Amino acid sequence: MSPFLLTRTLRADATDAALRADVLHGLTRRPKTLPPKWFYDARGSELFEEITRLPEYYPTRAEREILIGRAAKIAAVSEARTLVELGSGSSDKTRHLLDALPALHSYVPVDVSESALRGAAEALLAQRPGLSVHALVADFTGGLALPGTPGPRLVAFLGGTIGNLLPDERAAFLRSVRSLLSPGDALLLGTDLVKDEEVLVAAYDDAAGVTAEFDKNVLHVLNRELGADFDPAAFEHVALWDPQHEWIEMRLRAREALTVKIRGLDLVVPFEAGEEVRTEVSAKFREEGVRDELAAAGLRLDQWWTDSADRFALSLATAV
Repeated sequence: MSPFLLTRTLRADATDAALRADVLHGLTRRPKTLPPKWFYDARGSELFEEITRLPEYYPTRAEREILIGRAAKIAAVSEARTLVELGSGSSDKTRHLLDALPALHSYVPVDVSESALRGAAEALLAQRPGLSVHALVADFTGGLALPGTPGPRLVAFLGGTIGNLLPDERAAFLRSVRSLLSPGDALLLGTDLVKDEEVLVAAYDDAAGVTAEFDKNVLHVLNRELGADFDPAAFEHVALWDPQHEWIEMRLRAREALTVKIRGLDLVVPFEAGEEVRTEVSAKFREEGVRDELAAAGLRLDQWWTDSADRFALSLATAV
């Protein structure tokens, strides 16, 4: 059997259809919204990689610190023979886990980008020729079926990405993950933690303006893919802390009244001066809340690790 298999579960037109549906729904409501997944074309991915290296953006460094320090413990507790990574991208951070799992048989990266999956698999197999990689081109938020690989399974969802889901969406997502697991399988979950507002806002509104460019990249995506005529300079990037919901919101605020035409949808979108489009929610968590959300989905929180500054957490939860 080939050490690399790739299964596509997304229709060829699925991404275009999803973009059209999200834009039509989000820009014809008040307040206007756009999902954060549309930041990530090639340029958006480059900008996000740049963000992870900024001094203000601590989550990537904090999570990597935990992974390096706790990978052996994660491996010992999970005894995983299959590692599934949701939203795997370049599979960069996962290498720490792969190195620590001596009994690992299969790695199942899941991502919407086939090119990212192929590139990551090529690099991994060059270093680990005995590993079996079965990549899935899939949207893990829309339901997922895993290939037949040996257990126990460890599903990794890293980067604090779960914070981009609203509470009802998080609950549905965790239930869907639990449905993939057999008793004894586990979920490794990365969550950014509640901390000082000043630290949080700076992480999403850096002094160099990289996050602002990243936020505006969604407008470039809409211009290219849907024939829109957004002028990114007509919008300013805003990052706000919502203490009631304990999340950061990123928004694009119209500097003046304007009208945008989206030819691909035959849609005209008016903006009042100061009107905002919410482009991202990034929830921050506390241990008790994570425990409760996992329990509601049928997952038992067994391990909780934070970085040395208590900024970020990795939790290991077992299917019960």
